[in-house]
Amino acid sequence: MIHSLWRYRYFIIGAIKSELIARFSRSKLGAIWMVINPLAQVLIYALILSNVLAAKLPGIENKYSYSIYLMAGLLAWTLFHDIVSRLLTLFIEQGNLMKKMSFPRITLPTIVVGSSLLNNLLLFIAMLGIFVLLNQQFNPVILWLIPLTLVIVILSIGLGLVLGIINVFLRDTGQVVPIVLQMWFWFTPIVYPISIIPQKYHDLLILNPMYPMTSAYQQILVYGQAPSLDSIAITAAVGCTLTLLGLFIFRRANAEMVDVL
Repeated sequence: MIHSLWRYRYFIIGAIKSELIARFSRSKLGAIWMVINPLAQVLIYALILSNVLAAKLPGIENKYSYSIYLMAGLLAWTLFHDIVSRLLTLFIEQGNLMKKMSFPRITLPTIVVGSSLLNNLLLFIAMLGIFVLLNQQFNPVILWLIPLTLVIVILSIGLGLVLGIINVFLRDTGQVVPIVLQMWFWFTPIVYPISIIPQKYHDLLILNPMYPMTSAYQQILVYGQAPSLDSIAITAAVGCTLTLLGLFIFRRANAEMVDVL
């Protein structure tokens, strides 16, 4: 698979570029639309909940602390959600291409991941600009976002591949997963701080592999502190396991998927 990705690297890069151009070819604002939706979501939550939840963030004097906290968590979640959601329907959407052309099928999820990373990078740059306007200070700890992004990508690839393959054979999966992702979002402390959750339920958060990631983003961007490696290592292990499982199923079910599609 690695060899195939290297041989088709120009195809992958070209596909990502073509997707970007096609999406905004007739748009006046262009790539700005990539960040308008999540930033609009931040604005809505901030206007409604800022006065209530800002006081729940200890050790922060910035009056815009809740907005910064919210944007940091959404930056991590948006990447995860985008990759999983797109991989969920990828093979169904590209069914005709898979049947008519001979090429390494692994390039399809790679294009999705590359496009999602580009979107997330543009969102991150936009958020950095907003952080500067809100007088938020940064330090070298922000470099931790690079390995954290890699962990999120690994986790989302594994989960997205498994669900995407299942969705080819069981189409109800495509209806159930968006609902589960929406519930997952609200069970992850992104919009609200963990302090408002009763202490007796804190141990249950270990079952949520995205909680350490959103928390780490918030720790870095809001407090300027390095994240805890223990919980991140667990998420990385879960992600690697899911990715290996997804790649194994992908290789075994590749021909059958084409027949079903």
